[in-house]
Amino acid sequence: MEFNYILIGILVFLLIIAIYDLIQNKHTVTRNFPIIGHLRFLLEKVGPEIRQYLITDNDSERPFSRDQRRMIYSTAKKQNTNFGFGTDQDLDNTSNYIIIKQSTFPFIPDKDSATGVGPDWNLPSKKIIGEYRNREKKFRPNSIFNISGMSYGALGPSAVTALNKGAKIAGVMQSTGEGSISPYHQNGGDLIWQIGTGYFGARNLDGTFSEEKFLETVGKNPTIKAIEIKLSQGAKAGLGGILPASKITKEIAEIRGIKMGQDCHSPARHSAFSNADEMLDFVERISSLTGLPVGIKSAVGDISFFQELAFKMSQDPSRGIDFLTIDGGEGGTGAGPLTFTDHVSLPFMIGFPRVYNIFEENDLIKDLTFIGSGRLGLPSRAVRAFTLGVDMINVARESMLSIGCIQALRCHTGHCPTGVATSNHWLNRGLNIDRSALRCANYLIEMRQQLATLSHACGLAHPGEFTDKDIEIINAQQNSANRTE
Repeated sequence: MEFNYILIGILVFLLIIAIYDLIQNKHTVTRNFPIIGHLRFLLEKVGPEIRQYLITDNDSERPFSRDQRRMIYSTAKKQNTNFGFGTDQDLDNTSNYIIIKQSTFPFIPDKDSATGVGPDWNLPSKKIIGEYRNREKKFRPNSIFNISGMSYGALGPSAVTALNKGAKIAGVMQSTGEGSISPYHQNGGDLIWQIGTGYFGARNLDGTFSEEKFLETVGKNPTIKAIEIKLSQGAKAGLGGILPASKITKEIAEIRGIKMGQDCHSPARHSAFSNADEMLDFVERISSLTGLPVGIKSAVGDISFFQELAFKMSQDPSRGIDFLTIDGGEGGTGAGPLTFTDHVSLPFMIGFPRVYNIFEENDLIKDLTFIGSGRLGLPSRAVRAFTLGVDMINVARESMLSIGCIQALRCHTGHCPTGVATSNHWLNRGLNIDRSALRCANYLIEMRQQLATLSHACGLAHPGEFTDKDIEIINAQQNSANRTE
């Protein structure tokens, strides 16, 4: 009898759904196919998971393949990162494949060396940021491998806390992202304070830059090592920033100085300056106020800005940026329209050399530190970046993976299942901060180890010594042509 009641209940429930499907006019599929049509939406919703775990092979997924994620997870957990039985890459038929050319006589570091050996595999930058312009608070970064800009709001409190604690353990810097400095950034890790077009943390009520609030924020945060002015980022170059209303809590609104209940839009351009010349004045102004080195972050599109900037710096050595962060178009921690994500701004490996060559032609390479960002948290891509001229590397999504991200592709929804890219309290509680911090540190240290050992295998003492002579890019079509000739 009880079973009959349950069955009747189910049938009544389905009948109600069917009636609703027939009379609603929002979805054609369910209107034409009551009840059954809902399966389409269910499959669409779980499609990424089905493809991720059941359909695609180890190298097919994007932006990070299963093998790449496995490598990051293994390093973060200090598990075995070796693969047996040879490579599964089809080297003879693969284009744009990086081959690192080992030396017959590898470099053997002194066992007492302060760099390039365990247990922490210290790899400080070869350049001192702010040295050329003799900034009061110039410094040599402790690590060539650091955490890229991800704002509190885009990431949840547990994730930001874990990353900052991981940064302290590994001795790296963490960029705050443009969302200002939150309490979760204040766990001992060194900071690069990123200031975007919204001037969060240094903002008047009308959204313009406030010198008073800028100095107040710097004074409250002694872990700030440098200021980074964000012009654009790879994920949404030329668009400005978007923090969906669903991810804005009362705390986030207070930290940023914004309103609840509506999307937070950072303007597409700065109001404090409108060209390279005015930007250099702004750079010198905020550096003189704090003594901190100041740099910029930008994606690469129209190259004329960099030409103007390099020309101005070469003509007037008293003004200039101290570091330049180039973000590739493959960047991905920011939410943006699909066309911007897929088609706006150049990939790192194409965009960075164009910018670097401009500064080289103006004899400015020694004057500033070059930082690369854009899916460079994998050893082979990092090596290639160093051959192009970068001095340091920033990683974002790779850091997220190290603390538990599973590439669910829901960062923009506020419903990240691992509690990384969401401020939802219930989802955040699932992320163990101390364990995730240690995993983040493990990953960062392991990357330094792999970069150091790759350098040594090529006969070099430091990754900063890599040149284009140390790698070869395989072109399958060219190789095939050579074999048939």
